[in-house]
Amino acid sequence: MPTQGPFVAREAEVGRLVAALDRAAAGDPGVVLLGADAGVGKTRLLAHVARIAAERGATAVTAACVDLGEVGLPYLPFASALGQLHGTPSTREAVEEVARTRPALARLLPALGAPAGHVEDETGRLQLFDGIAAALAAVATPEAPLLLVIEDLHWADPSTRDVLRYLASRLRDERLLVVGSYRTDDLHRTHPLRPFLSEMWRHPRVDRLDLAPFTPAELRTFAAAVAGTPLDDDELEQVLERSEGNAYFAEELIEAGSARALPWSLAEVLRSRVERLAPEVQQLARVASVAGPVVRESLLRAVAAVHCDGDPDHLLREAAAANVLGFDKGRVAFRHALLAEAVYADLLPGEQVRLHEAYRDAILADPSLASAAVLAFHAKRCQDLHTALTASLRAADEAAAVVAPHEEHRHLETALRLWSSVPDAEAVTGRTRVAVLEQAASAASRSGNFARAVALGREAVAEPGLDPLLRVHLRVVLARHLLGLERERAAHEQAELALAELPDDAPAADRAWALAMHARTSLVIDRDDDARESATRAAAEADAAGDAGAAADALATLAILVVDDPDEAARLLIGARDRARAAGDLVTEQRCQHNLLTTYYYAGRLEDAAATLEAGLARARETGLEWSEFGMSQRFFGRLVQYCRGDLSVPEPIGPGHPVSRAAQRDTALEPLVAVFDAVSLYSAVARGDEDAIERGRALRPMWERDSQIALLSGGPTIDALTWAGRRDEAVTLATELIEHLGRTWDDYFLAGIWLAALAIAALADGAEVDRRAGVDPALKVRHGDELLERAHATAERGRPRGGRLGPEGVAWLRRAEAEHSRLVGENSPERWRAAVEAFGYGYRYEVARSRWRLGEALLTAGDRDGARAELEAARAEAAAMGARPLLDAVTELVRRARLEHAGPRDDLLTEREAEVLELVAQGLTNRQIGERLFISGKTVSVHVSNVLAKLGVTSRAEAVAVAHRRGLLAG
Repeated sequence: MPTQGPFVAREAEVGRLVAALDRAAAGDPGVVLLGADAGVGKTRLLAHVARIAAERGATAVTAACVDLGEVGLPYLPFASALGQLHGTPSTREAVEEVARTRPALARLLPALGAPAGHVEDETGRLQLFDGIAAALAAVATPEAPLLLVIEDLHWADPSTRDVLRYLASRLRDERLLVVGSYRTDDLHRTHPLRPFLSEMWRHPRVDRLDLAPFTPAELRTFAAAVAGTPLDDDELEQVLERSEGNAYFAEELIEAGSARALPWSLAEVLRSRVERLAPEVQQLARVASVAGPVVRESLLRAVAAVHCDGDPDHLLREAAAANVLGFDKGRVAFRHALLAEAVYADLLPGEQVRLHEAYRDAILADPSLASAAVLAFHAKRCQDLHTALTASLRAADEAAAVVAPHEEHRHLETALRLWSSVPDAEAVTGRTRVAVLEQAASAASRSGNFARAVALGREAVAEPGLDPLLRVHLRVVLARHLLGLERERAAHEQAELALAELPDDAPAADRAWALAMHARTSLVIDRDDDARESATRAAAEADAAGDAGAAADALATLAILVVDDPDEAARLLIGARDRARAAGDLVTEQRCQHNLLTTYYYAGRLEDAAATLEAGLARARETGLEWSEFGMSQRFFGRLVQYCRGDLSVPEPIGPGHPVSRAAQRDTALEPLVAVFDAVSLYSAVARGDEDAIERGRALRPMWERDSQIALLSGGPTIDALTWAGRRDEAVTLATELIEHLGRTWDDYFLAGIWLAALAIAALADGAEVDRRAGVDPALKVRHGDELLERAHATAERGRPRGGRLGPEGVAWLRRAEAEHSRLVGENSPERWRAAVEAFGYGYRYEVARSRWRLGEALLTAGDRDGARAELEAARAEAAAMGARPLLDAVTELVRRARLEHAGPRDDLLTEREAEVLELVAQGLTNRQIGERLFISGKTVSVHVSNVLAKLGVTSRAEAVAVAHRRGLLAG
């Protein structure tokens, strides 16, 4: 509720907020987090800015978080904001249009239609978040940007904080400004808003605004506006001393009476306002305070009808006239939260209990008056544990219905704490304690608390007297939670126990899920035969039961086991994906789509991989799961596919506000994701010749111990970059360190070791060439290279992947290692390099071009100039087309040294006609002679010559010829 009273000063803060709104209107959205002590004037400031925004044509919506202690109302401010937007004629259609494509939005706005069924995984939350973001973006236009104000973030529920994180990470060009306010004096050391604020402040689109108390000059102006006349110096001094510049305190002090009779303490100040009311109005204020700073009007009326004397309408009007209570959209709110706290604190303990009982009774008599969470809040405060238990369970169900797993988990934990204190809890609730434990474990898992999910799951499994089939089910669920915690062997142990305890007469669906989990856990601990047998049986049982979800899970496991047959793996994965989609299992569907992408990638079918990636990302966007775990993994592989196909463009950076960074901040298990994306971006950076590639690769070195994948993805390109830079010894040293590190972490024959060996041998071969030109024997380098090649061959033989056959990329790098070794020993075999070219021909465009450069060099050594010319023409054309500057320079230099004519396209710099003109200029022909030779006018020749001079950055024909010779743009 906006506070009443004058608005003065605050010009700087108003200016910053209005400027942020102007930027949003121009397509530069943002978030402003406004912090101040209670009473300093946050609400007054935001109400003033909202009025300015509305006067300028913006849509301004204000919502607030509510304090309900340990319980909460998930997404409350966003539900309120969307409700206001849907209720406004000018924005209703936009909200409804978004809801048609994002039905998850109906979870917060029942008026939009029936929401989708209960969702048991993170996909539902992401879909809801995507719907909220899309709805806010849809109603915001350049002519009417949206100002969304969310007050009292210190009371925000976890789901509201998560939506704010998501919004900040998604902001691109929406006409949206989100302003959130919070009390700084409420943020104790362990307050959940503190880490949220620290995280948000690092985001480039988030601005921090601290609202300070009034200065003496500002307070003088404010006091005069409140009193209607300037205060004398003594009175102003007393107000300043006692209020310390706090606007609300100052206003209360001034309105309390003569300065010489001002009450000293804040509590006295606040009580003085209420004590001026008639006794029956004071009682209404006391009743209202028990519900907190804000209460639904219908609920307050129901309680006041029993506990207040007089007509409720009259009492409410009197409280509003005295500026104690106010009204807004069906709610009654205290003028300031501090006033509600002071009134509540003045109640005796017995009065507090009796009034909480009154609220409980009113809600029980008419459940439409409040949510189950509110009922649980009042029941706990009046020690009605029976009602608190049942209401907490209903509140958990309500939280689950709007995909708020944090709140669902919290309500269920409350219920579990109350369980033993309520006699016959099972009869009272209609649920078993095991069922509550299972639901709580599921909610904990979906909110990212895997450790708690495992603890709750173990407690459920250990419950005595369980039905054998139920215990089997609980073991399967526990195994799934253990996999989430990356405790694969513990998960497999539970899966094996589930199979062992499975009754002979178990239904096919239960048997299918037990077998499917056994297959999956066997797979992750490399017990492939067991995995294959269980997955095959699981698929058959699932088909018999008609359980599409279990069938999809089993088929997804089988597909990994037949990776040596990509066609069969793809067939299984497509079938599993389609079954999962039919079953509404988005997680398994995404898993299958991701595995289909990796199947094609590792099979060397890059075009199929690219098409699968495009379809997968489209589906992820359609379902609001673009930034789910599998969605992000698809984007990671997308960068690899992009690079292999020769697209060396600079990828989108993963800054603090990127969705990948946000995901890592929400879930510490995902923290290495940012480094993984940074690492894979090094591939194209090295190929482009970025000057900072080595520095970027070195910067990721501290992450090696955290995640070996980062070590591999960053280390390999850094080795390559050092070699291109001529720092060959450093490249070899880094390769040796990386091979040893990954050998310890994985095993001695990890397959990527072939790639690293090839890169190291390349650096050694470069060094050997330098040694030979200097008359130095490269025997030590050759010996080291022999060892690396032997290791590569041993890895190809003994480190074969699941399926037993080395994939196209592994074969290609082995051929490259063999070819580099031939160069190292001084042979530089064209046959070896031709084999490398052919091996990379499955679609690895950059490495084909690089191998052709080396093949051309080998052919020159062998005396085959025509063959060398053809290979170098192809290598140079590809390098120029890709923008692979180091490779292009290397090919150009080789052509220059070999004095090969017509070594392919000079460069994308000159057109074909300009190149012809330049050739004739180099022969000394005049413009007229060139025109006669090319059958064009001398004037046209002059235009071409001018273009050539401009493109080469020179001022004369002689300079143009000299530069063209240096860059290899001329034959001979």
